[in-house]
Amino acid sequence: MQHASFRRNLTPKLTGRRRLWVTAIAAATTASIAVLITSGFAASAEKPMVVAAVNASDSPVAGLKAKYHRPATIPFPKDNPYTAAKVDLGKKLYFDTRLSGAFALACASCHDPAFGWGDGRAKGVGHGMKALGRRSPSIVNAAYGDIFMWDGRMASLEEQALGPIKTDVEMNLPIDQLVERLKGIAEYAPLFQTAFPGDGIAPATVAKAIATYERTVVSGRAPFDSWIEGNENAISDSAKNGFVVFNTKGNCSACHSGWNFTDDSFHDIGLPDEDIGRGKFLPGVPKMQHAFKTPGLREIGRRGPYMHDGSLATLVAVVDHYNSAGVDRASRADEIKPLQLSDQEKTDLVNFMNTLTSEMEPTTIPNLPR
Repeated sequence: MQHASFRRNLTPKLTGRRRLWVTAIAAATTASIAVLITSGFAASAEKPMVVAAVNASDSPVAGLKAKYHRPATIPFPKDNPYTAAKVDLGKKLYFDTRLSGAFALACASCHDPAFGWGDGRAKGVGHGMKALGRRSPSIVNAAYGDIFMWDGRMASLEEQALGPIKTDVEMNLPIDQLVERLKGIAEYAPLFQTAFPGDGIAPATVAKAIATYERTVVSGRAPFDSWIEGNENAISDSAKNGFVVFNTKGNCSACHSGWNFTDDSFHDIGLPDEDIGRGKFLPGVPKMQHAFKTPGLREIGRRGPYMHDGSLATLVAVVDHYNSAGVDRASRADEIKPLQLSDQEKTDLVNFMNTLTSEMEPTTIPNLPR
């Protein structure tokens, strides 16, 4: 079966529908990992899966757990390596409303730590407080992304950092005016000099500083992480069963894969929306019409409402949508089919997803240069 998704190089990704019968959750696993440095399977449609404690070595669930271990480091690109000075500068720029034409919006206006690094709205708000066409995506774990924006139009975080600033309906500040405005704020000059010796205030250094700060925004250790490391008391039996449903009958892991629960690719999931998403850039690829980037699920409990259009208010509504498979059209991803989940399986799925939300360290608002 062809996986209905295209990476940045536009090459189709081929996957097969893996099938495995799972009826038990492992009692323990010996896996352990380092903490991050900053801060279908098929099942019966009529009969819900049953959770039972068994030896980890006898359970296929132990193998599933291994696919979700957190990485030990944060990746930074070779042309923009990590430095503390860049993070300090980038954080100030990120929270500074002077980076918008009307002095009213900052990056943090749409990507607010208080809302899981989104904005809590169904649609973003831009220049003149006008509603935008899509929901503001969270920047949590953006360091691990391959491509950015709901439609994949930005190839790097550095490119993404400048995009909203210069876009007239968003922050509405042309880049040449941005540079001049920052040069007029005396206390920014030494910060740029420290972070980028000899380069000064320039579009590239602004982008690199903001992107470096954004890469440090990484989800904390969640109850799910404790569970896959061996603490059977970290999550409920319902959530454990939801993990099985997620990886089997629900087929959620076909797209929400890996530790960050995303394949970083694009799919039409059947939402009744005229927005063609990735299709604007790939008009000749039928499966890319109405396709949007798969969001990661870390910190998902703080990131509603959901979907690119903010049309689903709760995780319960999200599960109901996938259970029904939404609009049946030619572009809909092959993975999206009616699931026939029981009420208990749907509840278990929601309970599992809620274990992916951590107690992230509070973010302090920096003092801004004058």
